[in-house]
Amino acid sequence: MSGQALPAELRAAALHALQQDDAQAKVAAVQRLDSGGLVDPLAGLQPSRPLPGRPARPELVAPAKVRQRSLGSAQGRAALVHALAHIEFNAINLALDIMWRFAGMPPAFYRQWATVAAEEAMHFGLLCGHLRTLGHAYGDFPAHDGLWDMAEKTSGDLLARLALVPRTLEARGLDASPLIREKLAQAGDAGGAAILDIILRDEIGHVAVGNHWFGHLCRERGEDPVLAYARVAARYDAPRPKGPFNLQARRAAGFTEAELQWLLQEQARAPG
Repeated sequence: MSGQALPAELRAAALHALQQDDAQAKVAAVQRLDSGGLVDPLAGLQPSRPLPGRPARPELVAPAKVRQRSLGSAQGRAALVHALAHIEFNAINLALDIMWRFAGMPPAFYRQWATVAAEEAMHFGLLCGHLRTLGHAYGDFPAHDGLWDMAEKTSGDLLARLALVPRTLEARGLDASPLIREKLAQAGDAGGAAILDIILRDEIGHVAVGNHWFGHLCRERGEDPVLAYARVAARYDAPRPKGPFNLQARRAAGFTEAELQWLLQEQARAPG
């Protein structure tokens, strides 16, 4: 598929990029998305193959089978960087998927997710480059598919997709990134720590895009955002909130005080 010309219309181009199996071909297609060009919010699009396109490696396994390795070894750091690269690869696919799948939104919706996809592709490239300095490449370690699993669960419900992917799974990255960054720095991996700084900066903006459009839909539908979130989280069996939370980053990403209070209350109710 990599030899095909990119469609001129933005949503169709996103679907084209999403269907790419080769990781570098996908990144190249994302880099060519024209977020300032033609957008047809009502175009009826259909994939020509199973989604998402992805390389044969890494091997996908259950989350419990992804081994935790000590960061005290080069192999352990490589495994962690690989896991982060896989998250970013999934994040590229998630941004592309929301663009083609959900019709009828304002053009700004699709343009903003195109920018998100481009930044996720940049993060993926940085992490793959760093992985090479550790003697490995993307695909060398097993990985799990939790992010895409939630995308499939919410494929028919845009409100739920916004609530449970950018505002839940990706927002957990806001909480985790400073801790991972500190572990890499303590292990002497200054390059990896610097990449985490870039990712956290950009991911605040990505979660903010999710928050903005979730709020937009709630206002359109006359729903309270806190109650709407609780409803879809229960319906789609979203992960329970688990701290510690990066409240500063979450506020910067547009979470309201009412939403943060609900999050803290849910954490307190969680067993154990």
